[in-house]
Amino acid sequence: MRTAVWLVASLFLSACSGPKYTVDDGRRVNEALLAQIRNYGAGERALRPAIARTAALNDPDCDRQWELPFSVATSYGWSGDDRVAWVRGLGVDERLTVVAVAAQAPVKVGDRITAVAGIREDDSESLLGVLSDVRDRGTPFSVTLADGKSSVVVRPFEVCRGYARLAPPNTPALQDYHWLLTLHPLEVPAVALDADEALWLVLWTQGLSEEGGARMKVYDYGMRIVGTLYNVATIATGLRGAAMAAETAVNAARSAAASAATDVLKQQVVSEGQQYATDKIRQSLVDAGQQITKGQAVNAMQKASANRGNLWGVSRIAATVFDRADAWAFQRMDKLGGQPLAAFTLHEKLVEAEATSNAMIFDADRLAALDHVATTRGLHGQLVAILGGVDPDQLLVEIGSMPLATAPTAFSYADPSDPAGLGSGPFARGLVDAMLSMPTESKR
Repeated sequence: MRTAVWLVASLFLSACSGPKYTVDDGRRVNEALLAQIRNYGAGERALRPAIARTAALNDPDCDRQWELPFSVATSYGWSGDDRVAWVRGLGVDERLTVVAVAAQAPVKVGDRITAVAGIREDDSESLLGVLSDVRDRGTPFSVTLADGKSSVVVRPFEVCRGYARLAPPNTPALQDYHWLLTLHPLEVPAVALDADEALWLVLWTQGLSEEGGARMKVYDYGMRIVGTLYNVATIATGLRGAAMAAETAVNAARSAAASAATDVLKQQVVSEGQQYATDKIRQSLVDAGQQITKGQAVNAMQKASANRGNLWGVSRIAATVFDRADAWAFQRMDKLGGQPLAAFTLHEKLVEAEATSNAMIFDADRLAALDHVATTRGLHGQLVAILGGVDPDQLLVEIGSMPLATAPTAFSYADPSDPAGLGSGPFARGLVDAMLSMPTESKR
């Protein structure tokens, strides 16, 4: 009897002495953040299988990188209320929590990783660094799950270079286009990506790296990519350290615009990242079928053009090859059993949602250029049907006769001046570029 009492007491004390993780206690949380955490989770669940699909390309002309068959997030370092929002919105606590998996993943959504390659860390930022390091070795490694008993083997796989990642939920409008990693704003997964639309986004991101990498590298300082927030972001965008860097980058853009940018760019960045465009186009009446009218399409593409023209830092260089990334991705969609016209169904979803501050919605030039690629494949008729009977060339002519809503300053690749035009601050070339030289918060 005494032994039994001692055993129960030991178990109780052991339970009390262990780490305590956040649970949903029903408190009020930031509803906007909660919604974006859910958007982030939906996007991750769509993108991770698509990333795994691209491994089948095995393109010999690509620069390569290693990926994992799952993605993780963590609320480590966030405030108490925000940690509850992470639990409520995505089931994520301070540990590395699996939020999305590909078919070959040895873990499932909701699993919590406590050790990687035999290394155990209570500091999730440090453990993410370990996960990044072992991923990039390209050899199988083990992870231990929260029950302390389950140990599974993870096998990284190779894909074309260009990490496709999502903006942190605290800065959902953030977008950054870099030859190593692209951050897409959360308004994109908010429209509910299907499998082929997610595949298009991933291939487009890889195509941007392949087609624009040489141009973007001209403005890259060649820093070593080790021990940085960039490494952490390639694993988990939702990490607080990367999220804080994102907030700093957004604030840096606003500050720079207040003193150096044009009136159009000033209003764009001050309005929480929502793209500014003067609407001088008369809205057509929406027909009984609630289809997108030509006026709506033109207005959305005007704003998309403004978004492209007003990017800053390395993203501004990337914007000069968005059309090349379109063609690169389109040519590879059917190689993976995807529907190339998913690019246009995603465009239509974004137009309908009035989500124009991203690279997945086409401006008129990109739409017409990709239509010509599709026409060579005999897909023009299907494309026009997706666009509600509107021919891309007609849209190009109509927009060409109207005042453009793009930024008045055009980028010239021949111009050797700073492409951002925003000075020499640490974020002048964008968040991803800045993260290449930033330590994780826990290592400062």
